[in-house]
Amino acid sequence: MELCQISGQLAFKSGHLPRNSVTRMTGAPDVKSPNRIFITGMGFVGQALAIDLKKQGWDVSGTCTSINKKKRLAEEMGFDMYLFDANEPDLATIDVMKFHTHMVVSIPPVTGFGDPMLQHEQLLRKALLGGNLQWLCYLSSTSVYGDCGGAWVDEDYPPNPTREVGKLRLAAEKGWLQLGQSLGLSTKVFRLGGIYGPGRSAVDTIIKQEALSKSQRMRGYRQFTSRIHVEDICQAIEASIRMSSSREIYNIVDDDPSPREAVFEYARDLVDRKWPGWIKQSSEKRESTETDKQDGLLGEKRVCNAHMKKELGVRLLHPSYRSGLQNIIDQMDKPFSTL
Repeated sequence: MELCQISGQLAFKSGHLPRNSVTRMTGAPDVKSPNRIFITGMGFVGQALAIDLKKQGWDVSGTCTSINKKKRLAEEMGFDMYLFDANEPDLATIDVMKFHTHMVVSIPPVTGFGDPMLQHEQLLRKALLGGNLQWLCYLSSTSVYGDCGGAWVDEDYPPNPTREVGKLRLAAEKGWLQLGQSLGLSTKVFRLGGIYGPGRSAVDTIIKQEALSKSQRMRGYRQFTSRIHVEDICQAIEASIRMSSSREIYNIVDDDPSPREAVFEYARDLVDRKWPGWIKQSSEKRESTETDKQDGLLGEKRVCNAHMKKELGVRLLHPSYRSGLQNIIDQMDKPFSTL
């Protein structure tokens, strides 16, 4: 995550706006809908959710850390955007959150720093107390379970993260649950599997013929990796908004925890059938190391999604990577590297 220092983006001070309205002042969102969502961290998932909800008539606001990205999301996509600097947060950006009815936190923790927003918990608590916020969801990761030897794990399985990223995620989960509960909000934690979707999938990696990242190489040694298509993340969030449930934590994964090798083999077959001859060389340009292998084997688990289906009523659009990858390639007219 980029931790830039940009201040003075908004001119109004905390507490200067009436509770039930937000006027157009230096970028503050107009209230057009009774449903108003604030998404911290408008990345891959945040943007997909924002686009989906905007189509349904929601007012959507969010944060990013780049001026160029703020301009694109605001001017080209029509969202009310605010710059968030974890080192020097603008009080007005935090203050505007309380004029929304729902909030999704989609900012990952940073090594050596922790959760960027929870570093300012007292500011958040003060700003959100007495506001309009009713529902809060923190997007976490199945990495909090650690290595389970390939066993099936559900939300009641004791988390035991083995890597630093998982430990930071678990700490962030606890922090957001405590904050939300103290404010009287309906608070949820969604533990997401490996996220994929259009522009971010095995199909995309093969078409672009890119070298694999360290995390991808590590996952190559696992017998099981749980995944989730971004469309199914969005529908799970929307289901949680619509219905009341007592459970606080949900696993958001598909039905088919599978080895990375099988996923890439299927993706290669899809690409080769649609564009014969496109794959000229292996996309796996970097040799995996013994450290990659050891780290990858520490994450073995199969993640159960039964509570998501039963309690949130989610019917997966893509219960397997096969459906998800087929849907992605069906939307492509030609390989993007030729566009």
